Amino acid sequence: MMGGYNNKMLFVNLTQGELVERKVPEEVVTNFIGGYGLGAKILYEMMPAGADPLGPDNVLGFIPGPAPGTRALFSGRYTLVHKSPVTGGWNDANSGGYFGPELKKAGYDAVFISGISDKPVYLWIKDGQAEIKDASHLWGMDAKETWAALKEETGDERVRIVAIGPSGERMSYLACPINDGHRAPGRGGGGAVMGSKKLKAIAVRGSGEIPVANPERILEINKSVVAMMREHPAWERWSEYGTTGITEASTLSGDCAVKNWAGAGIIDFGEESAHKLSGAVLDKYKTKKYACHNCPLGCGAEYEVNTGRWPLGATERPEYETSGAFGPALLCDEEDALLKANEICNRYGLDTISAGMTIAWAMECYDRGILSKKDLDDIDLTWGNGEAIVALLQKMADGEGCGAILANGSAFAAREWGKGEEYLQTASGIEIPMHDPRLGPGLARTYQFDPTPGRHVKGGIGLGQLGLPPEEKYVYEGTGEADLGATTFQEVLNCLGFCMFAGSVGVTAQAFYDYAQAIIGIPFSAEDCFNTGLRILNMRQAFNLREGITPADCSISDRVIGKPPLKEGPVANVTLDEKQLARNFFAAADWDMETGKPSLKSLRKLGHLNEVIKDLYDDLG
Repeated sequence: MMGGYNNKMLFVNLTQGELVERKVPEEVVTNFIGGYGLGAKILYEMMPAGADPLGPDNVLGFIPGPAPGTRALFSGRYTLVHKSPVTGGWNDANSGGYFGPELKKAGYDAVFISGISDKPVYLWIKDGQAEIKDASHLWGMDAKETWAALKEETGDERVRIVAIGPSGERMSYLACPINDGHRAPGRGGGGAVMGSKKLKAIAVRGSGEIPVANPERILEINKSVVAMMREHPAWERWSEYGTTGITEASTLSGDCAVKNWAGAGIIDFGEESAHKLSGAVLDKYKTKKYACHNCPLGCGAEYEVNTGRWPLGATERPEYETSGAFGPALLCDEEDALLKANEICNRYGLDTISAGMTIAWAMECYDRGILSKKDLDDIDLTWGNGEAIVALLQKMADGEGCGAILANGSAFAAREWGKGEEYLQTASGIEIPMHDPRLGPGLARTYQFDPTPGRHVKGGIGLGQLGLPPEEKYVYEGTGEADLGATTFQEVLNCLGFCMFAGSVGVTAQAFYDYAQAIIGIPFSAEDCFNTGLRILNMRQAFNLREGITPADCSISDRVIGKPPLKEGPVANVTLDEKQLARNFFAAADWDMETGKPSLKSLRKLGHLNEVIKDLYDDLG
């Protein structure tokens, strides 16, 4: 078997109460790597087209990839895959922490779960043994309470879990599982899928060693990676403040979603307000650093909050996306409201981006008289009102009153109430994250047309454009090859199980090619990376095509692409030619712009996609 793998996957059918182990096909490792590459291949084979996202046929996969559990640095990620109840298509979301590496050490390379249990259950995995256990006593607990209870029940303080809170139990579309108390594969409704299956948690504990092809070479690469990081001008800031180190600058530069994407940070939010939510200010609550498994950067932090309107005790530092969604997007500079919102989301299991932006949509609708105080259960949802934000978020977490509707997201609420659709800021139904396409134009293509829409952690040219001068980024010809190249690289990085922040502190692409070869034991060049990444991308695209999703169904809200343009601020007068960016990408990928289908020629050239060829072209390849 290739290195980086135990050569064992676990398939759980909760309807039947069955657990079946299968080997990992070697050709899948060599051609799809792992992570959501493996996940897309398995789900495409296991799931029927048109499966109900909250029904028994939806398959939920937890997949670390080959790097987690090894000694490679920045290797703490795992991916959650399933069909999304939010978008109706393919979904993958990844998370750091310790759960993914622990799953590998416990003997499994992936866990795939289908069916629906007739009662709440959790999955207990320890050193190659797995069992389904009753979780009736855990149902109703929040994610942190569940972790504490399973530590006691298993008698092991070092047990790692991924669990849903009450929002997942209620199948809120905004629900996500939480691992390690505050890390989350947040987007696309994975918590709702777990809740639909009555799967409260997966608890794992392992002591195994992950075999690798060349352990000495991994240690050599580690040394070079640390040297690259320490030579990079940003590493100390990332290490000290994590992603909150960019909150202030991103807000003022035009990168953040100020006032539901209708405002300009330096004008509508201002320098003083932006500074209040910066890591430099929030870190007065910091008690110690937090680092994911095998991470030399350590961009997280644990907090102790015993003052203000909501004394939380032990909690965690919010990430930039959370700070943006509950801060500038709502014109709220109240740090205690931000910290409380973060804690509610971590405990109940809610995607902070979608939760914050759903409130932003409701807030603008309230400001414009579209939603009344009565609609919002007598909450005075004025811009910047921290008390109102926390009150409404708590209703969403509890599924109470108007919160039961808003807990399914802004697009769902607009349909349910029949109003406010023109103020949605979404991509194919999911709220857009905190990086502005009007500042990084390539993000428009990624948000709209990646098979997993509305994600800032997917590849493409957008994030790299944020700091470029206007004459270099507002260029709409010839972007396709670079866009595709950056996308395929990120596909492989994600599927290997590495953290994308490594690139933010200077770790080169070559270092990851070297890691892949040293871990798995196969030659791995830039060309190998491109072909593998494109194969994975096509596999995800094929999943959506089988669900009937075409490019015409892939939408993005007008406001975030400058239609109409803002009149003032850093991205004033910017209107993107998002259609040309899409045409460029589709041409480079050899996808048809009308149907979204990869060409038969390109599928044959990539190889190992025979099932896709048969479905799309009625051809055995």
